[in-house]
Amino acid sequence: MKIAVLQFGGSNCDHDVHYVLNEVVGVDTDLVWYKDDLEGYDGAVVPGGFSYGDYLRAGAIAARAPIMNSLRKMADKGLPVIGICNGFQILVESGLLPGALMTNRYPKFRCDWANLRVENNVSPFTRSFKKGEVIRLPIAHKEGNYFADEHTLSKLNAQDRVAFRYVDEQGNTTDEANPNGSIENIAGILNEKGNILGMMPHPERASEEILGSRDGKKIFDSMMEYITSL
Repeated sequence: MKIAVLQFGGSNCDHDVHYVLNEVVGVDTDLVWYKDDLEGYDGAVVPGGFSYGDYLRAGAIAARAPIMNSLRKMADKGLPVIGICNGFQILVESGLLPGALMTNRYPKFRCDWANLRVENNVSPFTRSFKKGEVIRLPIAHKEGNYFADEHTLSKLNAQDRVAFRYVDEQGNTTDEANPNGSIENIAGILNEKGNILGMMPHPERASEEILGSRDGKKIFDSMMEYITSL
């Protein structure tokens, strides 16, 4: 099994993900530059950062990089792809996930811990959780305000494609628990096949107890378990 961590100009969480997958999860992982391809890889992570300085819109330039064609082919094969923070923005800008990520309701960069409720525990990324489980992951973004029109939102809910929602410690979707104004407190979504996940919080920053939480590791463990089952 081999996983690719994509690199764009301005990526800054690529080495964090690479370390966690290699050293904590224990899976062979490579950093793959945006001009290369993903042939031979069993899954991919599009990491966080500020690809191309977030010019035009966050993720807009990276979404048109050569490697994205290879990422589409990987996803079409049913292999798992996860986009984290800027990676989520890139997946949305590329059309691999629906909706839009806008400037936070209070327009400044937020770096803090957030509580998430697991809404779907049967996806390739959440199968290690219990449905309704509250987990703790950090956020670090300015454009994390997820929006979708009524039709898209209806499909996401009807097809059980909302993976995570921002909640308080008791698991309630309150306005105060929503750090960026995302519609319906959405923190992560899946594509129709379920093999692409986009999420704003950073699981790689919560994969070791020394960092304050190991909840994020379960997302990567689920992904590896899914690949093994293919």
